[in-house]
This record gives sequence, structure tokens and C-alpha cells, in this order.
Amino acid sequence: MLDVRSLGRAPGSMKQRQRSFTTGERIGLDLVAIPAGGQIDMDLTLQSVSEGVLVMGSVTAPIEGECSRCLEPFSDEIEIQLTELFAYPDSATEQTTEEDEIHRLVDDMIDLEPVVVDAVGLELPLSPLCSPDCAGLCPECGVKMAIAGSEHGHEILDPRWAGLADFSAESTDTDAASIEAEASDPSTDSTLAAHNGAASKKTEES
Repeated sequence: MLDVRSLGRAPGSMKQRQRSFTTGERIGLDLVAIPAGGQIDMDLTLQSVSEGVLVMGSVTAPIEGECSRCLEPFSDEIEIQLTELFAYPDSATEQTTEEDEIHRLVDDMIDLEPVVVDAVGLELPLSPLCSPDCAGLCPECGVKMAIAGSEHGHEILDPRWAGLADFSAESTDTDAASIEAEASDPSTDSTLAAHNGAASKKTEES
């Protein structure tokens, strides 16, 4: 909570404030969020305007998540710029707007925590990355490309030739099996020897 009584209602008056608070629960999306117990730091400027107090500044928070490309866990920090008007109870803005449109000052106090939590939550990326240049995973084998290196790849066979490749592999296996069977068949050796003997006899007769 911020007490703004010292700011006064003179339009243009300003105050600087630094505040921090700890989240009670995880805030964010499935893949990335501010973890429970994370500290959110705020560096703010409070400015009095005719309709209320304008809060401007930066908000920094830790985030943890899972990279949407390589699926590795990572931690990082997010910083956003905040600009929110908190209307005076008796102002025209208070009378003509709903509370979910413009926030209200209550007893000269500003409750920034829900505003900041909502603002940071809206800035969380839907597809978080462990680094901007993350190469992700190999679509063929699933290995992390950062580990596999730039030379990693797979031979991709045109599906139109897949049947021919299978036929060639089957033919090679069949030929190898036939050769092995012939080599181990004794009758093959006898036939070959008889053939060689006949050839030698014919040569001698000539």
C-alpha cells in the first residue's frame, strides 16, 4: 500500500517511491510464470493530477518457465512499464467510470499489488524461450540442436523411392542368403569338382 497524503492534490506535484513485495503464489501461464515467493520490485513516480494520482514507473520480477522450443527449464527477469490512474473518490472520473476501468484511491492509499500482478501477468510471453536464438529440437530424433551441433542431420528418403529401396534391400538379402547356402552345400563342391575334372580331361585329349 502507498500512502499519498504527502503528495497533496495540487496538480503537477510529484513524489518518487521504491517498493517491493513478495508474491504469495505462482502467477502466470503454464509455460512461464512468476514463481511463488518471487520478489517484485517497483521504481515509481507518483504525480498528482486533477482527477487523482497518476502512477508511472518500472516493475521488475523474476520468471521461471519451460522453453517452448527445446523444452528446457529456464529462469529470467521481466521488466515492464506501468502507467495507472487512481481516481479521487469525489472526482468526475470516479463518478463516470467503473472500478474495473479506473482504480480508486481509498483513504489516500493506493493498493498497487493487484495492479502490478495483473500488468506483469499480461506481459508474460505465450511462447517463452530460454534464449532468442534457441535452435530447438531435431524434428527427426528429438535431440537438442544446441548440443548436437550444426552438422547434425538425417538422410531423408523421397517417399516415391521408398518401395524401390525396400525391394533393393530384400534382393540383397536374398542374394546373400543364396550364396551362403551354396557355399555350405557339399553337393555344390562335388558338382564343381566333377566339372573341373571333365574340363581337364578334355584338355589332355586335345
